[in-house]
Amino acid sequence: MSNPLSKLLSQSTKNKYHKIRSKFAVLRYGNPGAKIKLIGVTGTKGKTTTCNMISSVLDAAGIKNAMETTINTKIGDQVTAHTTKSAWVTTPPAKVLQAFLKKAVREGCKYAVIEVSSGAIDQHRIYGLKFDAVVYTNLSHEHMEYHHTKENYLNAKLKLFKDNPQAKSIINMDDANWNKFYVLPAAEKFLYSTKKSVEHGVVARKILTQAENVTFTAAYDSGQSTVRLNMPGIFNVSNALAAFACGIALELDANKIKSGLENIKGVTGRMESIKVSQKQNFSVIVDYAHNADSLKNVYETIKDGLSKTDGRMIAVLGATGRRDKTKRPIMGALAGGYADMVIFTDEDPYDEDPMQIIEEISAGILKGGEKNQWRLNRNYWKVLDRKQAIAKALREAKKNDVVIITGKGAEEVMAVGENEFIPFSDRKIAREELTKLFGEDK
Repeated sequence: MSNPLSKLLSQSTKNKYHKIRSKFAVLRYGNPGAKIKLIGVTGTKGKTTTCNMISSVLDAAGIKNAMETTINTKIGDQVTAHTTKSAWVTTPPAKVLQAFLKKAVREGCKYAVIEVSSGAIDQHRIYGLKFDAVVYTNLSHEHMEYHHTKENYLNAKLKLFKDNPQAKSIINMDDANWNKFYVLPAAEKFLYSTKKSVEHGVVARKILTQAENVTFTAAYDSGQSTVRLNMPGIFNVSNALAAFACGIALELDANKIKSGLENIKGVTGRMESIKVSQKQNFSVIVDYAHNADSLKNVYETIKDGLSKTDGRMIAVLGATGRRDKTKRPIMGALAGGYADMVIFTDEDPYDEDPMQIIEEISAGILKGGEKNQWRLNRNYWKVLDRKQAIAKALREAKKNDVVIITGKGAEEVMAVGENEFIPFSDRKIAREELTKLFGEDK
């Protein structure tokens, strides 16, 4: 649908058009979703990481699988990183998704793990797919520019479960909305939690957090396994529990599930550590966190790690254009409440004024931290050029500090203007600037 026409039509009208296109895509590719077992993962945060964890669990169990997420496509052993925002974000259009499933079937994959966004559900991109397992991670304030209310957003997530009563459901009991999912019909229901006991599912006990990893005991119906996850943060324990519960639901051996989780060395752009040299005496982390809840989780994880050192947190962040504007000052306040130094910068402005976005997010910093803590151009800055912002943060960093760069994660383009995408990667720029400072180990 052309962009000018799209702006004139209501979303419900456009969704009818999307449904027609999805029906044609199913017919064109021979309904491949009926020839492979499907696992769908939905929620606000953790979808990409959970999908990658589930795929790793299947790999460890010797089950050939495919995966489609925000950051990568996997067919068996072949993993392709997504380097553009123009083709799709999170769940691709039905035509792309059906082609992916057809290839997965042709290559002999037994399972396909699909990251399912609320937009994809609402726009019928997963039309015709019947899932064998559905996973719900959590719900927080996001995508209000599309759904308008949190109730509409929640209802989109619920629809995945309502439309798949034949599936086994895996639900995060730590989320406030868990029971709305749990009461829906399912072949079998599994809960997971980092805080509570569950009747049927998996809970985390004896959680030991460290700067770059976390160890926990996964207690399930018939036993327990100690898992050393090569990713930091309680939120990643929650993601791992979702994958563990999914493995249990698929009746996989617990030792294989444990191995699959421990085999994950990290997910690109998700709490990814960037280090170029042994001389580098501070940490640099790139993460996709782009809403208040995700940012809070990331900052809390970093603060927990810094509590054992004299290091400081230096935050680099912005906000995306065309998205919910109300979250911008909230994110600025979070940076002000957790970080010691903050650099506000550009981040996918699309057709909004990037400097105006920076002003809106930075306006929140005075609400975070202690009274009179923040001084412009002394401990917080507004730097329009994102590359310069990253470079400044790295120059300011000292021994034991942590520089956390959020918002883009694994993305390799910047969205500017109406529909233009220019090459840009936080990960690559951080490496380049660190190499200037420390050289690079051979």
